Parts: sequence; C-alpha cells; structure tokens
Amino acid sequence: MESHQENITLVMKVCEIYDKLSRLESLKPSKDVDNLFTELVNTCIPHFSINIATLPANIQEIRSKLIRLCGQAEGHLEAHFSTIIGSLKNPLHHLNLFPYYSNYLKLSLLEYNILNRHYSTTAQAPKQVAFVGSGPLPLTSIVMASYHLKETTFHNYDIDPMANSMASCLVTSDEDLSKRMVFHTADIMDVTDELKQYDVLFLAALVGMDIDLKAKVIEHLAKYMAPGSILMLRSAHGARAFLYPVVDPQVLQGFDVLSIFHPDDDVINSVVIARKYLKPITTDLNDHQRLGMAYVTPSSCKYCEFQVLNTPLNNMKMIDE
Repeated sequence: MESHQENITLVMKVCEIYDKLSRLESLKPSKDVDNLFTELVNTCIPHFSINIATLPANIQEIRSKLIRLCGQAEGHLEAHFSTIIGSLKNPLHHLNLFPYYSNYLKLSLLEYNILNRHYSTTAQAPKQVAFVGSGPLPLTSIVMASYHLKETTFHNYDIDPMANSMASCLVTSDEDLSKRMVFHTADIMDVTDELKQYDVLFLAALVGMDIDLKAKVIEHLAKYMAPGSILMLRSAHGARAFLYPVVDPQVLQGFDVLSIFHPDDDVINSVVIARKYLKPITTDLNDHQRLGMAYVTPSSCKYCEFQVLNTPLNNMKMIDE
C-alpha cells in the first residue's frame, strides 16, 4: 500500500512539473528552465517500483510529451555550452563547464566496461565506432576517444548541420582527436552500406522519441550493420522512464541481446548491449507472444539470450555464447 501511494505521489509530482514546463515560452537555459528540470531529475532518480507500462493512457500521453520537452531542453543546453566551450582556447580543457559532465564521465566508463566484457575474446579494441545522434556537444565520443578507446576512430552522425559544425569546433585544435573524430550530417535512415564498416554503434537515447520510431531505426540498423557488430543503446528504468524512452528488448529483432544494466546511482540511463546476428536467423514471433513476457531468461527463448542486470558492474556475469 505504501509503495502504491508513493507511485501516486510520484506521478502527481511529475505531472505538476510537466504542466509548468509546458507553459514556458522557451526551453533554452534560464533560471526557471534549470530549476524545473533539476526538480524533475531529482524526482525521478530515486528507486521506485513503478511500472511505466501499466500507467493509464492520459499519463502515458503526458510522459511522451515530457520526454519530447526533455529532448528539446537537452538540445538547447548542449548547444549553449558547446558555443561557450568552443569559444575558448583549447576547448577540450573546459568540458567540465557543462553541468552534467561528471555524469557523462560515469556513463561512458560504465558503457566502456560493459562493451569491454562483450566485444571480443581478443585484446583488440574496435577500430571504427559510430555514434548516432551525437549533437552539438558529443561528450560520449570525446570521453571514449580521450580515455578509453585511444586508437579508435569515431564517426558522429547527426541530422543537424549546425550541431555538427559546433561539435567539430570543439576538437579542431586537438591534434589527436581532430584526426579520429569524423562528423556526418545525415538522417541515419538514409545511411545504408556505410554502416557495415563499424565494429560498434552507439544509439543516443533521444534518437527515436517513442518506441515505434526507435523500432524503425533499430530495424534499419539490423538490416545494414555488419554481422557480429555491437549495438549499444541507452534506455531507462522505473521513474527514469519519464525522462527517456524505454528500449523494449523485443524490438531488437536481428540482434542477440547480451545484457541490460540498470544503474542505481545518479547515472540516469540504463545500458543495453546487443550483437548483430552472425548469420540470418528466421524467428517465429509467436514464440515471444506465447512467452507473454517483456524480459525472458536465457533458458526461456533461444532467440533472446540475455540477462537483465541491476547489480554492481564488477558482479556482472558473462553470457555463454
């Protein structure tokens, strides 16, 4: 009963914040915008047992609209700080001006460790990595290239030419990263055979703002990514699903889902890692329907061998393949 009341209080609070956000004339950085989004994040970060999928239609509609508002505000925030940082000498020395930089450091380390456990049985790091939805402040690519994958070339895709122009300015003065950071202005749905060259592809959380759009993007990636390549996705769990879309493993047709990790600290995004099938596999979708589960265990379905993890990373279990 206490948990049910907590969930009711949570939903009411989120709806109240959404109402205030939706009345703002602009979502560009300002005192009101910053305070409301800080309040929203602080409301959604604590662990709640809420199941977003069971919420009524009117709340689901508010959640969808809220995620879009979060995406717009995030874009404005990144553009604002990219402009500031890019105007300084040696921009990469000033990334900590971005208020959520420490979160990106934590998330990138988390993703690197998960990738490292599943990428290969050899010591060789991926040579070509793509990040789809890199934006004007491509912190994941920059952090990965600077601290974790120091020999890897990063190809950053964004549909907005201005975002790519701003992002490029951040690395131009760096002798190393300027050679290993490539920027492509394109809708990823128009990129086909080029995707085969990437060993790993990261899909930003806000590429595909609802599950139908994200499913179409994933279907496109499954068609053109190289067999055996890795897809890293960002999802959300619990109340954090009011901030970002949730990736349902069942939409990952054409991939083996290897693991899902749900952080329980101030890192908001869950991390999903999947591998493109080595060879085409004909699946019977009715197998999933008969299971009647959104998450299946390795022994439940031969097509979806993965684990859902919310334990510390050093306790993660490898998937037998």
